[in-house]
Amino acid sequence: MKTSTLETPAAAAAPRLNYAAVAPATVQALLALQQAVNRTGLDARLRHLVTLRVSQINGCAWCIEMHYREALAAGETPTKLYVLSAWAETSLYTPRERAALRWAEVLTRLAGGHVTDEDFAAARAEFSEVELANLSLTIVAINGWNRMNVGFRIPPGMEG
Repeated sequence: MKTSTLETPAAAAAPRLNYAAVAPATVQALLALQQAVNRTGLDARLRHLVTLRVSQINGCAWCIEMHYREALAAGETPTKLYVLSAWAETSLYTPRERAALRWAEVLTRLAGGHVTDEDFAAARAEFSEVELANLSLTIVAINGWNRMNVGFRIPPGMEG
C-alpha cells in the first residue's frame, strides 16, 4: 500500500548533477552576485540569519548546514539558530532582525501572494533604501543557490 507520494528522501539519493562542473561560467556569475552581496556592509550575522531562514523554507540541506556553521563563526548564538524557524514566536530577535526575516520570507514565498505595502513598510522602517536593496539581493542570491542545490540534490558538505 502506497502511503506517500513523496520521492525517496534526498539523504538516501545521490546528487543528480554537479552543476558547477558542467556550467562553470554561469555558476561564476551566481558566485559573483554572492560575493557582491557579501561586501554590501550588511552585518554578517544578519545575512546568515536571513540565508539560513530562506534555506530552511526551501529545504536546502547544503545551505542550512553551511550557513549554520558560518553564523556560529560570525558570533551568532546557538539559541537564535535553533529557534530560527519560529522567529516570530520569540523575543530573541531584534526589531531589525525581525524585519529582515519577515522580508526574506515574503520575497521567498511569492507564490503565496504579492508583497504587501505593510510588508514593505515593516522592512523600510528598519533599513535604508540601499540596505533594503542589498538585503533583497542577498535573498535573491540565496534563493538561487537553494534552487540549484535542491534541484540537483547536492548534499551537505559536497564540494562543487
